[in-house]
Amino acid sequence: MPKTINTGVKLDETLHSRLKTLSMVKDRTPHWLMKAAIEEYVEREETYEQEKREDMERWQHYKLTGHAIAHETVDAWLGSWGSESELPCPR
Repeated sequence: MPKTINTGVKLDETLHSRLKTLSMVKDRTPHWLMKAAIEEYVEREETYEQEKREDMERWQHYKLTGHAIAHETVDAWLGSWGSESELPCPR
């Protein structure tokens, strides 16, 4: 089991009250709700940062090679999705 570390979060009275109310409605503890919210946020931001890194790598590759797929080619490929004559993914 991973080691847990206690971390405090300071909330204003209004947010704290909303959290307590929501925890009662959901039949969960405020701690559970805060942990779930933080996990969701961190996962979403990690995904965003990974995508941003990949985008920058693609941009650097394009700047070095000049290789790109024309919009028309990609548009035709996407337009063929779900049809009997679906095109292969452009390379």
